[in-house]
Amino acid sequence: MSNDNLISAKHLYRRYAGLTAVNDVSFDLARGEVLGFLGPNGAGKTSTMQMLTGNLAPSSGRILINGIDLLDNPKQAKALIGYLPEQPPLYRELTVNEYLQFCARLNRIRRNAANQAVERAKQRCGLEQVGRRLINNLSKGYQQRVGIAQAIIHSPPVVVLDEPTVGLDPIQIREIRNLIRELGEDHGVILSTHILPEVQMTCDRVQIINRGQLVFSDNIDNLNRRMDSSSLILGLHQPPAEAELAALPAISGVEPLDNHRFRLFHASEQTPAETIAEQAVARGWGLFELRPEYKTLEQVFVDITSSEQAVPEGNAA
Repeated sequence: MSNDNLISAKHLYRRYAGLTAVNDVSFDLARGEVLGFLGPNGAGKTSTMQMLTGNLAPSSGRILINGIDLLDNPKQAKALIGYLPEQPPLYRELTVNEYLQFCARLNRIRRNAANQAVERAKQRCGLEQVGRRLINNLSKGYQQRVGIAQAIIHSPPVVVLDEPTVGLDPIQIREIRNLIRELGEDHGVILSTHILPEVQMTCDRVQIINRGQLVFSDNIDNLNRRMDSSSLILGLHQPPAEAELAALPAISGVEPLDNHRFRLFHASEQTPAETIAEQAVARGWGLFELRPEYKTLEQVFVDITSSEQAVPEGNAA
């Protein structure tokens, strides 16, 4: 990944009539990086996205787009951003070619370079075969591709995508995800989404905003580590007392379940399953189930956003 810093957002605040929707948010985006931006409804995610794209002025704070101050030089900074809102800004009565030609003019691409820009955007988004078709007659997946094409037609260093796969079928989702990963090779991409597996499959880094503050900012590997098993499900035909299970090596807690089953808690870096199996056989407990219990990404998201504490200062991007 390049050290070329494309977005530098520092101490962003946004207030609405006494309500602080965005509270001291700071982060960076580098070229060659796909940043997942997550948050529950009302968390301040939309306000942050609107500030980054120049559609909403921050109450205070600073945004640099490739070193250009978005507030001091808005036209120059916005020219470096490609934006796909949740509802793509499509003129459905136009063909794909007509619409992308129009977008090229909007982005002040010279007339002698517009055709080349249109063809390049169509190629990158897999639209070569539908250039003469009316946008209204395209599938939802192809309409999303057209929306992404308009966002990248002027080859901006920064691409911001808001919910790009909402309403798509599984095949279309896979195709758009592949496109996002390809965009991440040459651009800096911010992906706003509610679809958590999408973050795992497309992003290099993840930020979660809750109640206006960043509560998680780290790379995808560290997010995945939060999903590592920290408990085991144990089933025994002849279970001992809970105190005996709690005394097993590396076990920090025992939760009784139904049908002679227990949840055994342990440190995530330790895996006491082998020891437990040996003890169950040696003591005649009649082992019939022993499996690690992994957190889902949804559970990790809920754990993070339910916490009252933000990430430590050193973890913020």
